[in-house]
Amino acid sequence: MSPNTASAYCSDIVLFLGSEEGLSSDKVTADDIIAYLSARTGYSKRSQARLLSALRSFFNYLVSERLVRENPCDSLDSPKIGRYLPEVLSVGEVERIMDSVQMNDVCGVRDRAILEVLYGCGLRVSEAAGLRISDIFIKEKFVRVIGKGDKQRLVPIGDMALEYICKYLDMRQEPYDKASEDILFLNRFGKRLSRISIFNMVKKQAVLAGIRKEISPHTFRHSFATHLIENGADLRAVQEMLGHESILTTEIYTHIEKSVWQKTVLAHHPRK
Repeated sequence: MSPNTASAYCSDIVLFLGSEEGLSSDKVTADDIIAYLSARTGYSKRSQARLLSALRSFFNYLVSERLVRENPCDSLDSPKIGRYLPEVLSVGEVERIMDSVQMNDVCGVRDRAILEVLYGCGLRVSEAAGLRISDIFIKEKFVRVIGKGDKQRLVPIGDMALEYICKYLDMRQEPYDKASEDILFLNRFGKRLSRISIFNMVKKQAVLAGIRKEISPHTFRHSFATHLIENGADLRAVQEMLGHESILTTEIYTHIEKSVWQKTVLAHHPRK
């Protein structure tokens, strides 16, 4: 699993085992898990499913190590998760957020470059934060991305994103140490910019742009994919660029407006 997934699973397990005094892993029952979930009314079905997945993996490990006799999750079914339709920005809203960045210092230019990369390449926030200078192939117009499971993929990068990356590189501060030398996006101390910093920056720019939607760095990834499909991009190509293992994951981006589908069907049907 990716480091972020492992961290989230460990956090879920620690919170669960620490939720009741004296609750030890060898005494947990299915009823304990049900009671824990029932007491947390704010948990969405997606959060409940993640907790059960974390606990199921944890107790499978304990069973394999003969530390417990059976997995208490075996008798529990994960909640059915409905099809998730992500929040998507319009092209105009994307432009408003881009234009809201004040580029009068290195941090402003860096933030604009990050936004251009998030939207121009459809990267996850962790992928953007981990980009290296050696991953940017300016002449070839490609970016090498290290995605989930340390899998590499090449993603095309447009002129706009490259323009702001080059502007940022011209004024980028000195790296803090050798480990930071090849990291593209640095904080003011010359170290790798954190995922949280990018989250906060995106939310700040959305507010400045007057966007009322619930925005995160992932919103730009959703918008990237949706806008490509709306403009006729092949679903398989979008799958490759997003780094999805299954095309079923990519299909959530086919929730484009009915009018777009209507025009496409009417334009290409042999009996139009």
